[in-house]
Amino acid sequence: MGYKFLKIASSSFKSGTVLSSRNYATTHNADLVVIGSGPGGYVAAIKAAQLGLKTISVEKDPTLGGTCLNVGCIPSKALLHNSHLYHQAKHDFKNRGIETGEVTYNFKAMMDYKVNAVSALTGGIAMLFKKNKVDLVRGVGTIVNPTQVQVTGANGVETINTKNILIATGSEVTPFPGVTVDQTAIVDSTGALALQQVPKKMLVIGAGVIGLELGSVYQRLGADVTAIEFLTSIGGVGIDGEVAKTLQKILAKQGMNFKLGTKVLGIKKEGGGVKVDVEAAKGGNKETLDCDVVLVSIGRRPYTTGLGLEKVGIALDDRGRVPVNNKFQTKVPNIYAIGDCIHGPMLAHKAEDEGIVCVEGIKGMPVHFNYDAIPSVIYTAPEVGWVGKTEEDLKKEGRAYKVGKFPFLANSRAKTNGEPDGFVKVLSDKATDIILGTHIIGPGGGELINEAVLAQEYGASAEDVARVCHAHPTCSEALREANLAAYSGKPINF
Repeated sequence: MGYKFLKIASSSFKSGTVLSSRNYATTHNADLVVIGSGPGGYVAAIKAAQLGLKTISVEKDPTLGGTCLNVGCIPSKALLHNSHLYHQAKHDFKNRGIETGEVTYNFKAMMDYKVNAVSALTGGIAMLFKKNKVDLVRGVGTIVNPTQVQVTGANGVETINTKNILIATGSEVTPFPGVTVDQTAIVDSTGALALQQVPKKMLVIGAGVIGLELGSVYQRLGADVTAIEFLTSIGGVGIDGEVAKTLQKILAKQGMNFKLGTKVLGIKKEGGGVKVDVEAAKGGNKETLDCDVVLVSIGRRPYTTGLGLEKVGIALDDRGRVPVNNKFQTKVPNIYAIGDCIHGPMLAHKAEDEGIVCVEGIKGMPVHFNYDAIPSVIYTAPEVGWVGKTEEDLKKEGRAYKVGKFPFLANSRAKTNGEPDGFVKVLSDKATDIILGTHIIGPGGGELINEAVLAQEYGASAEDVARVCHAHPTCSEALREANLAAYSGKPINF
């Protein structure tokens, strides 16, 4: 299958370890300035340097790695993994014949573990910069003109003359109108990763990926957690409807509560706690909910503050994104943008790959990116992973398709491991058998989905995967069986 190029983001296009010990001069010269050192920015800077470009990374925060490494993907996964181990030890070990006595947790130590993991990885980026000869200038980068960036930081204002500029400034938490986040009782994802104690009762506003993951952490540690969602399903954008319903049932069985189709009218601190006023999204009786902590997780928005885009005639689209073409060029040919601040899903791995192909394009190499083969994962237990089209997408398109499903209950490894919840669902074209989408909810779903991504990237059919020998016993056999069901109509072991 061919590559699907990035669509124009909007019609406006048509119209850790610190490297600052080095004392920079007032003026620098570069082939490429990368503004932002998150997953997209730091990867792009390293790749550019490896391709022979004199590269300077500009970062305003004290540590490298952006939201993902500092207050997003990495710290949340540390808490998810360790809280899952605790929950398993407390509630499941006895069933497996493991006697431990009373199991407790040390919340401060758990948080310290998270901090150490983050520090190691952010420091690792600094070492990679040094290894690949990427220079770092600390401060806020502003585009003065197409060939000049000014950085305002501890060293005053520094000027960088450059041939190319890459914007990789990422995103920020979308604020809830009229609500002040104090990061103690009313928190966003950053505050939820730094609470001083586990709340007795937590309300999560938004049942998307972030809300479900962080809600899961505190539910496992003993909090009474309720997720409030305006929509009538959980999981956010892109999740398959059947998977979303299954995930909700499993999380509810684990103890998480849900109020779907519900609108939040207001949030206020009162009497040492927080009160949240809600009503049915379609209108109805109002209700006030009490809690100790409210997590506001209604999404993220592009971060473009202080970039100076107006100075070079670059207008944002109606969603605050930087418009780019299929080579990641903005309206100004030598100014590029990638990651969360442009069109597409706000995912670290999407930004990383965009950064690589973008700088390859600057060097005159082919630029291609298949947006139909970007995986998404929700790191709950069980994990959810998906790639490509959902059944809802295909029905909307009017496309004829086949469905192959296989439950983990019938998979020998999952059943033996005591992790039988969930299934694999494969969608393939009815006429050609080409895989259109794969959806997994079950053990190791975030790892298993990558085999499906590889298959879809190379245009594989369901038969192709079904005829590939898979090790036994493994959970990956469930993926093979689902492809077999899509191809031939029947799996072997169910």
